[in-house]
Amino acid sequence: MIIETRAYARAGLLGNPSDGFFGKTISITVQNFGASISLYETPELRIEEMDVDQTTFRNIHHMVDSVKLTGYYGGTRLIKAAVKKFVEYCESNNTRLENKNFTIRYRSSIPRQVGLAGSSAIVTATMKALMQFYNVEIPKPLLPSIILKAETEELGITAGLQDRVIQVYEGCVFMDFEKEHLLKNGFGKYEPINAGLLPKLYLAYKVELGKVSGAVHNNVRERYDKGEKLVLDTLSELAEVAEEGKTAILKKDYPSLNKLINKNFDLRCKIYNISESNVELVMKARSCGASAKFSGSGGAIIGMYEDDEMLQRLILNLQKINARVIKPIIR
Repeated sequence: MIIETRAYARAGLLGNPSDGFFGKTISITVQNFGASISLYETPELRIEEMDVDQTTFRNIHHMVDSVKLTGYYGGTRLIKAAVKKFVEYCESNNTRLENKNFTIRYRSSIPRQVGLAGSSAIVTATMKALMQFYNVEIPKPLLPSIILKAETEELGITAGLQDRVIQVYEGCVFMDFEKEHLLKNGFGKYEPINAGLLPKLYLAYKVELGKVSGAVHNNVRERYDKGEKLVLDTLSELAEVAEEGKTAILKKDYPSLNKLINKNFDLRCKIYNISESNVELVMKARSCGASAKFSGSGGAIIGMYEDDEMLQRLILNLQKINARVIKPIIR
């Protein structure tokens, strides 16, 4: 029997990046893209390598281009980290695993290195497959925290809970990472929102904007730890944007939601250094009349549009800067 599991791309709608600083966010899964895992029982444990795990190249320039886009490691390290954390969870909970092995392979259609949570999708899908294979149930609120540890503790990836929460819960979720609750329970407060209440949303990403996840980060963490007032105040405002956004969605107050999306990006610019290429992406979308903010750490944006005419303007104008526009499938 072959086990097939899937985890979808993620877009942060409001509040990010406050999730890494005990803030609040609203996220959606983008079912246009996903990472899938196939797992089946075999005599030995085997992780199949994909193209991004290759060690053979056409020439030296091909190898350098590959490293620039995907870093020094492919997806197999993510699977190894997920397996390790799964086993550690079972051991800490006195859950005995059946003595059997498997072959596992992954595939991903999530555009790489544009802030759509491709790495965490592979880990999430792997966890789901392992739970099925060994018939182990991990409490839903706790699962995102275990997935996060696979990346942060095992691989040193800079990340927060937001991506893993939405990839576990799916759809649209409001998340509150209030410090006392998070430290006491190991997870935040997660509130699913009816995706049918969402307005017309678009997602756009630069086709050739590649960066290794975790490699291009500002010093906001260091400034936060030092208690810098601008950083603390701005992150607090970002969290409030998510709270106000939840109310706006539930009331279908789309004009307010539209303003909050723009405010989210403007607040981010106060404490983060934003590259010219990423600013261009946001401003090009706003010039069409749409709202725009980062869906993640950069390279992709999300926002609202009014009608098909505006969507066509978005598609044509963003195409000029080599960016693709899609309507996210959210369920």
